[in-house]
Amino acid sequence: MSKTSQQNTTAETNGVSVIYTQAHTSGLQQVPQLVPVGPEGGGKAAPPSKQGKKNSIIDRNSDEYRQRRERNNMAVKKSRLKSKQKAQDTLQRVNQLKEENERLEARIKLLTKELSVLKDLFLEHAHNFTDSVQPLATESSATNPDGSGQ
Repeated sequence: MSKTSQQNTTAETNGVSVIYTQAHTSGLQQVPQLVPVGPEGGGKAAPPSKQGKKNSIIDRNSDEYRQRRERNNMAVKKSRLKSKQKAQDTLQRVNQLKEENERLEARIKLLTKELSVLKDLFLEHAHNFTDSVQPLATESSATNPDGSGQ
């Protein structure tokens, strides 16, 4: 294990504290911390790209502001139309699936009825077959093994 000499210095810029540390003899390194320096504490610091825009005053009469608002309004309309279309597509799909489900349930009823009829035919045929075979079995058991018939 080697000893590391650490020297910490802190600077404050745009509400973000930056700690400079010196490890070994490599010089100072910048390590940004994501905690606001203000007294309210907690939360995350805003990304650097947003920090500059936050402080600027918006002129609501400027062309740039009007263009931004127009683009935003168009984006909102597009998003709402897309959402409405998705809801309509989903409703249409639900209706299709309901119709298909009804068709399949009707087919199940038909096939169940057909199965019942075929089972009845099979059981009737099996019963008739056993009735025709059974008397032969009783006749042979009724005769005596000596062949006298008594």
